[in-house]
Amino acid sequence: MEHFSRPHNYGKIKNPDGVGKVGNLVCGDVMWLYIKVGKNKAGKEIIKDIKFETFGCVAAIATSSAITDLAKEKTLEEAIAIDKQEIVQSLGGLPPIKLHCSVLAADALAEAIFDYYAKQNRAIPKELEEKHHRIKKEKDIVEEKYKDWTQKEEEIHNQ
Repeated sequence: MEHFSRPHNYGKIKNPDGVGKVGNLVCGDVMWLYIKVGKNKAGKEIIKDIKFETFGCVAAIATSSAITDLAKEKTLEEAIAIDKQEIVQSLGGLPPIKLHCSVLAADALAEAIFDYYAKQNRAIPKELEEKHHRIKKEKDIVEEKYKDWTQKEEEIHNQ
């Protein structure tokens, strides 16, 4: 409940290095995740700042908040490895019917990191490439089926 009543890292980063947008239009949850990448003392790239905007249920907001706490200051490789079990565990559990929200949060982070690598014209790790293709395939199916709604959601978000 802490992550829902007082979400951590809510908002938008100005000029983000990477943006991940995922959603489940069937249940109505849409997540935007923004990352800023920096370097740690060892010279490795880390997620220096991370914020989210989520339009969705209590679990969607809580998982969005939780993943920002889990990913902040992690190397990109460590952040990519964050999965739904780690998110659920950090929240102390989720009802089975809301487990898909933890998948959305992990997918939003993967898409933000993918976007960062793509913008940098860098080689994308195989695991991340596979996640991106799965997410894109699902997104394309949903957006085709609900294209009027997705266009409206984009208009509202960009206001």
